[in-house]
Order: sequence, then structure tokens, then C-alpha cells
Amino acid sequence: MTATDAAPELSFVVPLYNTGEGLRPLLDAFRALSLPEKWELVLVDDGSTDGTFAKAAQMMADFPMPVTLVELARNFGEHAAVLEGYRRARGEWVVNLDDDLQNPPGEAVRLLRHLRESGAEVVYSRYLEKQHPWARNVASWLANRCAGFLLGKPRGLYLSSFRALRRSLIDRIVLYRGPYPYIDGLILGATNRIATLEVDHVERRGGQSGYTPRKLVRLAMNLLFDFSIMPLRLASVLGCLLCGLGVVVLAEVVLETVLVGQRQLGWGSLMGALAVFSGAQLLMLGLIGEYVGRAFMTVSGKPQSLVRTLMTHEQPLSA
Repeated sequence: MTATDAAPELSFVVPLYNTGEGLRPLLDAFRALSLPEKWELVLVDDGSTDGTFAKAAQMMADFPMPVTLVELARNFGEHAAVLEGYRRARGEWVVNLDDDLQNPPGEAVRLLRHLRESGAEVVYSRYLEKQHPWARNVASWLANRCAGFLLGKPRGLYLSSFRALRRSLIDRIVLYRGPYPYIDGLILGATNRIATLEVDHVERRGGQSGYTPRKLVRLAMNLLFDFSIMPLRLASVLGCLLCGLGVVVLAEVVLETVLVGQRQLGWGSLMGALAVFSGAQLLMLGLIGEYVGRAFMTVSGKPQSLVRTLMTHEQPLSA
């Protein structure tokens, strides 16, 4: 979808998941925005089970700006929800932020301003001091290190979920329909015009993060297996190393037999070597199986997301 004269210039995309009582402060923060540009709010409920969608539908009735409210049929994950929000956004400049107000709307406006002035296609936020729990920070650090190794992420770039994109870039990445989306992988594969901006990161006002350890593992697997074949190459290297180790051990056994004579080998060392080689084989089979399984799920048409309800609230766009 391309922006038209009737479309807003700016779009704010917010995925919702069990937002609950935090929905009112979120909408009030957007109500307080005073911008010269035309803008809209896109809310994507990612299968909440606490009535978030019904509350949002009620609260958007008197919202002063256009609102698009999307309800997904179940919980598909943050990245699928954000991609669905990108597809519904009409603005030429789009920013996505979380529903916990750790990234205030005012900082989202700063990202959009920097995007327009920098000439970049995407602007990532970076934080002077993150307010996430330590486990979330460790997971983010690992994900960024893996992205640098697997996806060729520019050195020093922090892949934050708080980012602003141009319409031209969004039109490219929303073409992806695979069932395992990873937005940063799509962005890094679609552009090299990347900028960053330091923004404030405030403490969470209430509730808990929707990222459970299981969801963090699933996100890491999307990064590993859907946007790189590096794990297969590492498996090949491991196979070569173990093969070389086997040749060295065999040569040592032959040399020892010729020079010293045949000896009774220890049961422990034999079992240890067997465990190493068998474990390596199972690891390689697991990697291959993960790729084959994901390819099968993609070919069989596993949906990236399914929309149950789409609601729009239109108000005259005022400058």
C-alpha cells in the first residue's frame, strides 16, 4: 500500500498482548501528542486472553485520530504482529513501539524526525541505560551477537524492537509470508541505509513482559534457521574436525601397535570417544531436520498470522 494525499504521514504501530490496565495510559499518552503532521494509530492484538481487544475497541471510539484495530486469531508472536501492523499502516513514515510505555510516544516522534532528516531507510533506537530485567538484557545481547555473526549486522548496531522505517522499506519486507518472521533479519536483508538514535528508556509502569524463556528460544531459532545457513556450515566444519580427529586417533593406534604391540584399550576412553562422535552425528541430524521441518511448514502453507477482526475508527485528519 502506498501513501496517498488522503493518507496520514505518520503511523504508530503498537502490538498488544495482555495489555490489560496499561491500555488506558497507553492511549492517553498518544492523545497528548500534538503534531503538525497527520498521523494514525495501528493497534494489533496478538491473541490476548484478558479482554484487551474488547477494551481497545471501546476506548478507540472517541480517539481524536484515525485508529486501526486488528485482532489476531491467536498468539503468533511479536514479530508477526508487528508485520501485520506494517501491512495495515498507511503512513509514509512508520514507527513501532511496545505497549508498556517504556518507549514513550514522544521518543517515537524523535525517531521519525531523525528518519526524515537522515536519509536512512530505518532508524534503530539505542539506550543509554536499559530498564529491562537482566535476563532480557542477556538474551538481547546474545541475539545481537548472533545477528552480527549470522546476518552480517553492522558493527556497533543494536537491534532494538523500537525502530522507525520508511514506506519504501516496509513495502519490501511485508512481502515475506513465511511462518517464522524475524523483522530485523528482513530489514538487514533489504537495506544497508541504517541509522541509530539514542532515546530514553523508562521503567515499566506495571505488568510483566510477554517474553517467556520459551518465546525467547523460539525467537533465537527463527534467527538461526530462517535467515542464515550458517548452522549447516558450522555442522560441516564440526564434521570435518571430528573426521580429522578420528584419522589422528587411528594413526596413533596403528603406530602404537607397530612400535609397542597391541594393548588392551580402556573401556572409559572408548565410551567417551563413542559418545562424542555419536553426539556430533545427532547434532548434525537435528540441524538438518530443523531446516527440513521449517521448509515443510512453509511449503505446506503454515500461516504467519490470521486476522480474526479488523476495526477502523476514522476521524477528520487535522493538521
